[in-house]
Amino acid sequence: MTGPLQGRTALVTGGGTGIGRQVALALGHAGADVAVTYRTHDATDLVAELRALGRTAVAYELDATDPAAVREVVADAAAALGGHLDVLVNNAGGIVGRVPFAEVTPEHWRAVMDVNLTSTYLVTQAVLDVMPDGGRVVQVSSAAGQDGGGAGASAYAAAKAGVDGLTRALAKELGPRGITVNSVAPGFIGDTPFHERFTPDAGQRAAVAGTLVGRAGTPQDVAAAVVYLAGEPGFMTGAVLDLNGGGHLR
Repeated sequence: MTGPLQGRTALVTGGGTGIGRQVALALGHAGADVAVTYRTHDATDLVAELRALGRTAVAYELDATDPAAVREVVADAAAALGGHLDVLVNNAGGIVGRVPFAEVTPEHWRAVMDVNLTSTYLVTQAVLDVMPDGGRVVQVSSAAGQDGGGAGASAYAAAKAGVDGLTRALAKELGPRGITVNSVAPGFIGDTPFHERFTPDAGQRAAVAGTLVGRAGTPQDVAAAVVYLAGEPGFMTGAVLDLNGGGHLR
């Protein structure tokens, strides 16, 4: 099986479930060999699916907020996939919990920043050592970074806004190497552990009603956008790609 990313290698953080899992599979279907990291959702079956496509695939348990662990895993992943990583998808992240701003503790704030923004900084910095010129960095951000998010999501919205700011800064720094850096900013994506755990049914229905297309997004919708950015010929960079069904227009 061949595809637009044939011969390319990719690392997907947070690839064990939800959006990350679908991104990894989509990259594999597009021809890439794939390494994934996970924290709580084992990726053994995902690796098996990717290998069944004829891809080289490996998975690593990783706390993406641990600098030493990140460096070790990135080096191992690059070695396993031929010595380099052409594509990085920073997908690891999460809301941690919905907390009204007046009740946000320093511990909660740091936890949300670390899992969403610090992890992106650490993994990207490590991967750039093994990414050839012409590589692709894709961040999975959130519409919350632009519209402030839902109830109790102030820390999460701030962290994702930070991811988008980092995307633009890195696009400027890495442009001379032909490396593009873009964000995908999903709105409400159904059938994910994120919303199953943290968004009540009424909130999910309201989110769908607020779209122009009358449906929730799917992990496959996000994966298709990531594959596009991973294969884009190199003129789109520093962009935040809205993927929200028209729920938020700029």
